[in-house]
Amino acid sequence: MENFNIFIGFLQLLAGIGIFLTGCDIMSSNLEAASSDRLKQLLAKVSNNKIVGVLIGATATIVIQSSSATTVMAIGFVNAKIISLMQAAAIIFGAEIGTTLTGQLVALGMLGSSEISFNVLFSALAGLGVFVTMFSKHDNVKLIGNVMTGLGLLFAGLGSMSSAMSGFSQYPQLKDLIATFKSSFLLIIIGAVLTAIIQSSSAMTSISITMVAAGLVNISQGIYLTLGANVGTCLTGVLAGAKAESVNAKRTSLLQLIFNIGGVVLVYLSDIILSLFSGGKINYGILLANMFPNVPHTQLAMFHTIFNIASVLIVLPFTEKLVGLTEKLIADEPTDNSGEHFYYVNENIISTPSVAVDQIKQEIVNMSNIAIQNFNIAVDMIKTLNFDREEDFTKNEKELNFLNENLVDLVLKVAQSGKVNRKDLSYLSSTYRAISDLERIGDYAENIVRYAHNLASSESPFSPRLLAEMEAMRTLINNLYLLVLASYKDGKKKLSKDIKGLKDNIDSLSNHMTDIYITRLNQNELSGTSGTDYLKYYNDTQRIGSHLINLIDTDYILSH
Repeated sequence: MENFNIFIGFLQLLAGIGIFLTGCDIMSSNLEAASSDRLKQLLAKVSNNKIVGVLIGATATIVIQSSSATTVMAIGFVNAKIISLMQAAAIIFGAEIGTTLTGQLVALGMLGSSEISFNVLFSALAGLGVFVTMFSKHDNVKLIGNVMTGLGLLFAGLGSMSSAMSGFSQYPQLKDLIATFKSSFLLIIIGAVLTAIIQSSSAMTSISITMVAAGLVNISQGIYLTLGANVGTCLTGVLAGAKAESVNAKRTSLLQLIFNIGGVVLVYLSDIILSLFSGGKINYGILLANMFPNVPHTQLAMFHTIFNIASVLIVLPFTEKLVGLTEKLIADEPTDNSGEHFYYVNENIISTPSVAVDQIKQEIVNMSNIAIQNFNIAVDMIKTLNFDREEDFTKNEKELNFLNENLVDLVLKVAQSGKVNRKDLSYLSSTYRAISDLERIGDYAENIVRYAHNLASSESPFSPRLLAEMEAMRTLINNLYLLVLASYKDGKKKLSKDIKGLKDNIDSLSNHMTDIYITRLNQNELSGTSGTDYLKYYNDTQRIGSHLINLIDTDYILSH
C-alpha cells in the first residue's frame, strides 16, 4: 500500500510540475505580448554601460519570466549583429538576477498558516483570470486576465508539488533514501540533469524549495540542487549557440556556461573551506538557517537571490577578461557570405516574438535595399551595355528569391506563437504582400537585364536622348523608393502628397513614352527589336513604382 501511495504521490508531483510549467508559459507569453512595445524600447537602450545592460537583462527576464528566453534572445541579437558580445554578457548577467523572482514568489506562496495560505489565495487568481478573459471585450484586459491565470496556475502547480512532497515526507524509508544523497557534487549533478530534462531552472528551484519545506532534504542539500539548476539551465543557451551562425553567438553561449559554472564552483569550494575551518559548525546552510529561522523555503529562495546577485557583482568588473577568454577559446572563422542568408532574423530571435517583429521589419527593409540595388544595376547595364556587375546582380537575385521563400515561414512562426499583440499581428499580416512586392521588383530588374542583353546582341544601343529619358525615370523611381522607405520605417500607412505626386509623375512619363513610341520609330531612334524593349522598360519601371507604393498603401493591403 505504501508503494502505491508513493506512486500516486509521484503522479501528483508530475501533475504539479506540468501545471507549474504551463502557468509559467501562459504568464510569460501574455506578459510579453502585453509589454512588447516597452520591451522593444528597453532593448533599444542597450549600451556599452555594463550596469545598464545588467538592469535591462534583469528587467527583460522579470517581464517575460524566463532567463532562458532572455539568454536565447541575447544570443540571437549577437548572431544578427544587433548587439556586441560585451553587451550580451551584461544582459545575461542581468537575466541571472531577474530569474530569482520566481523563487521568491514560490517562497511567498508557502507562507501563511493552514487556515490562511498565500498559495491558495494566489491559486484563486487562475479562476479569476479566466472570468476576466471570458467576459472582457478589450484585448489588453484579456492579456491581464491571461497573466492572472498563468500566475494562478503557477501557484496551483506549486501547491500540488508541495502536497506531493509533504506526502513523501510521511514515509521514513523514502526520507532515509534521500538522506543518503550527501555528496554535494552528486546533488549538483542531479539538479543539473533534472533542469536539463524539464528545461526550466525556475521549476527545478521551486521543486527544491518544496522539498526543503517538506523536510525531505535539508537546506544544504537544497542549496546544491539549486546550484545544479544554474548549470542545467545553460543547456538552452548552448543549443542556441550551436545553431547560431556567427562566432560571437557561440561565444555568448560559452560565456553563460563559464559564468554559471564558475559561480557554482566558487560556492562549492568556499562552502567546503568554511566547513573545514569551522570544524563543520559553519556552512552556507547553517548561515541561512540563522539568518531566516523557521522558514526553510525562504532560506533557499534567499540563497538563490543572494548567490546570483553576488556572482554578478563579482564577475562584472572582469567582463572584458571573460569576453577575451571566450574569444581565445573560440577563434574567429573566415566569413563566407557567398550563400543566401538572413541578415537580422533567426530561430533564436523568434523565441521572443515581440522583438522578432522589429527584426522582421529590418529584414524587409534590407530586402528592399537589395531589390532597388538590382534595379539600379540593371539600368546601368541597359544604358552602358557593360555587364561587369552581372555577377553581383545574380547574387542579389538569389538572395531575393531566398528571402521570398523563407522569410514568410519565419513570419508565420512568429504570428502563430500566441505572444504577439494585435498591433504587431496586423503588421505581420501586411508583410506577406510586402515580401511578394519586393520579389516582383527583383523580377522586373531581371527583365531589364534581359533587354540589355538583347540590345548588345543586336548592336542597337539607345540614343543619348532615349538614355536621358530612361535616366529620368530611374531618378523618379529612386526618389519614390526613399520616400516609401522612410514612411515604411515609421510605420505610416497613408500615402503622402509627395509620394502620390512622384507616382503620378512616373505614370505620366511612362504613358508619354508609350504615346511617342511611333514618333521615335519614325525618327530612326528605335528599331523593331529595341523599340519593343524600350516599351517594356517603361512598363516594368511603372510597375516597380506600383509595387513600392503597395508597401505603405493600407487600402491596397486590406483589399488583397
